[in-house]
Amino acid sequence: MKQRVAIIIPAYNEEKTIATVIRAFAEQDDNFSIYVIDNNSSDRTNQIARDTIKENKINGHIIFEPKQGKARAIRRAFLNINADIYVMVDADMTYPAAMIHKLIKPIIENTADMVVGDRLTEGDYSKENKRVFHEGGNYFIKWLITRLYKHPLHDILSGYRAFSCRFVKTYPVLCDGFEIETDLTLHALDKKLTIIEIPVKYKDRPLGSESKLNTVQDGIRIVSLIFNIFRHYKPFRFFGFLSTFLLIISLLFGSLPIIDYIRYHYVYHIPLAILSSALAILSIQFLSIALILDSISRNHRFDFELKWLAYKR
Repeated sequence: MKQRVAIIIPAYNEEKTIATVIRAFAEQDDNFSIYVIDNNSSDRTNQIARDTIKENKINGHIIFEPKQGKARAIRRAFLNINADIYVMVDADMTYPAAMIHKLIKPIIENTADMVVGDRLTEGDYSKENKRVFHEGGNYFIKWLITRLYKHPLHDILSGYRAFSCRFVKTYPVLCDGFEIETDLTLHALDKKLTIIEIPVKYKDRPLGSESKLNTVQDGIRIVSLIFNIFRHYKPFRFFGFLSTFLLIISLLFGSLPIIDYIRYHYVYHIPLAILSSALAILSIQFLSIALILDSISRNHRFDFELKWLAYKR
């Protein structure tokens, strides 16, 4: 039985490129279902997508998501679409449609839960990308996540990905914007799911097509997301670090009152003694929080594992 493949194309004001992207992916296989998620576009993206699908007799659909944000568009797609394999791709003509067969092959063979189109390994992204800070941000996030999860990955922010149905239907979309790619990666790493990266060609947007990315704003969002994932999914490390830091500061501030007492049997640095005691109490509280949240996090992973194993493919 041939598996159902859904091509998900989140689009916000992509009237110059959306028709080309739809046709390119529809040409790869007549059985592919093309879903354009119109993320409240203010230009002719919606109408052009509809006309392209109708005129070319493509198996396609338009889904409207009024709330702004790429992650919200993906959430809408994951909720509304039922398929065996899901492919997420940007609507800006930067990713090659011809690579889709290589991307979905590991999913079909059940050797991966998520397959990522890696733009960085072959060097195309460095040549084509005109936004230097975006490339630097990509490498920084890659380094950060690799350090955090001890799992080497090349392209954290790629917008070209394939997913198994089991991955999609057990993944909660809790972010809003362009940090969706990072969140997908972190979810897979935290839940110990299988990720495969396949090098793909990349080309920059055509002239007249404007990027919706904001280097500073989206960078802050992604780093904030990593911070929160670290806090939520690795609470023992996060709060344990705070506990250790406060304990060290407490000992440093408390050293003078202790020396006072040893020398004079009287504490002259009373404010430091009070501050040191307060920091020591906070340190103990953070350690308690670390232990409690670590147990809760472990139970969450246990519950997810049961759901993952019980999911019928």
